[in-house]
Amino acid sequence: MMPFVSLAVQLGIMLACAVMGGAVMRTLRQPAVLGEMLGGLVLGPTILGAIAPETQASLFPAAGPAAALRGGVVKVGMLLFMFTVGLEINPRAILHNGWTALGVGVLGTLVPLAAGVALVNALPGLFPAVDDATRFHFALFMGAALANSANPVLARILSDLGLLQSRLGAIIMSATVIDDLMSWTLLFLVFERVAAAAGPVGTGGAAAGGAAGWHVGAVVGFFVLTAAVGWAASRFFAWQHRRHREDVATRIGLVGVLVLLSAAAAEWLELHAFLGPFVVGIAMMPPADDADDEACAAIRRFAHGFFAPLYFVSLGLTTDFARHFAWPLVAAVTVVATASKIPAAYAGGRLGGLDRRTAWAVGCGMNARGAIGIILANLGLENGIIDEPTYVALVTMAIVTSLLAAPTMKACLGPGAGGSGAAAGAAATVVG
Repeated sequence: MMPFVSLAVQLGIMLACAVMGGAVMRTLRQPAVLGEMLGGLVLGPTILGAIAPETQASLFPAAGPAAALRGGVVKVGMLLFMFTVGLEINPRAILHNGWTALGVGVLGTLVPLAAGVALVNALPGLFPAVDDATRFHFALFMGAALANSANPVLARILSDLGLLQSRLGAIIMSATVIDDLMSWTLLFLVFERVAAAAGPVGTGGAAAGGAAGWHVGAVVGFFVLTAAVGWAASRFFAWQHRRHREDVATRIGLVGVLVLLSAAAAEWLELHAFLGPFVVGIAMMPPADDADDEACAAIRRFAHGFFAPLYFVSLGLTTDFARHFAWPLVAAVTVVATASKIPAAYAGGRLGGLDRRTAWAVGCGMNARGAIGIILANLGLENGIIDEPTYVALVTMAIVTSLLAAPTMKACLGPGAGGSGAAAGAAATVVG
């Protein structure tokens, strides 16, 4: 089969499974991403590979031109998705919610981070593939993966509970900004150190020749320059939006330029390509008096409706979840993630002046890892930091904690927290 024909068939089948799986899960009032992941399990080695291995290998080859093209399309799509994730982060909100949000965000990040590191070192038998040379980076990655919270799914839960515009909603969303910034920064530093330890990648690696000092300066410069370009772009878009409102196509094209070039710069610096669009998205926070630009809204819809489903289906095409599902590991990761995140965020809320019931609700909400947790797990697998059983455990933990967030928040806040059935379906559309 010709490479393009194979690519088109693969993407068509993947998207069809994602759409059908997502629709079924929404009908069952479950997260759409769960249906998309299940579609990947059906098409991958877990189910189709077990029933008809030759057919599965033919449709979705693990190597070759078609596989490379598929991976490229999915990765470019996720660059746009990570740009939209950055757009959801509003650093300005931290200033409006003061010490309460800061306490929830910092404690809710540092305690699970420490718990993840402690888990790796206290129970090394759960991670037999980890040796002394890689344990430090592996432990940091596990801690960061357990520390993150899902900004988009929390926005949906709070909206369904009628709390998104309340002080509680503002505190939770502000705390996720701190949480995301700390977790993602640590994760990208882990990726950078792993790449540096492995030696130069290609001929243009920034760490080649042992120029560590120059590399650190280049990374700092990357953050500053990327944020400055994103900030300038947001002001230009606001100006162009007021004068040429109908010219959405130009703004979409310019966003594409920023996303691709920032991703290329991040990858060249041996960070991860996702970091560039993520920083651009944060910096492109619109001015307070400016409406959301149609270009960013269009990119958000297409990234979430087309590229994200393809990505989550693709996660099941390479890993046999049945063969790599280890109950002790899954249970340990899920329990440690929950037992560290909820009390830590609760403590931060109490220190910030929240009452017990509200602080517990904050902790339960912050416990959701969502699609961001799944993305982080896949990044760890792609970069060789974690093995497949650990990947399966992290993905399972992300799904379970997201499913628990809405009903546990509703239970903490009491029956007056939202409309009938609101909490039960809060995560039905997106887990992010």
